Amino acid sequence: MSESFSPEVSDRVAEVSDRICEHMNQDHADAIVLYARAFGGVANANAAEMLKIDAQGMDLSVQDNGATISLHIAFDHTLADAEDAHRTLVDLVRQARQQLQAS
Repeated sequence: MSESFSPEVSDRVAEVSDRICEHMNQDHADAIVLYARAFGGVANANAAEMLKIDAQGMDLSVQDNGATISLHIAFDHTLADAEDAHRTLVDLVRQARQQLQAS
């Protein structure tokens, strides 16, 4: 049985949001740009930063031809915990690469 959204689930992901964002921004900035291009519709994104992640999605700040765009990208399921967030972010990179290669 899948776990439905509850404040406790959201809190578990929100508690590690800063750590996840710091890691993604420092070590996987290219992945964040892919998220913006594939799922945010910002085809010419040249830089992006993850601002926040919660059980429902992630907030990004994206640079596009000198303009800063704020994006919210929703997940296809409610994240259960930090491990689920990790698996989901890795899977989204794979999906983004496939989507962008096909276009």
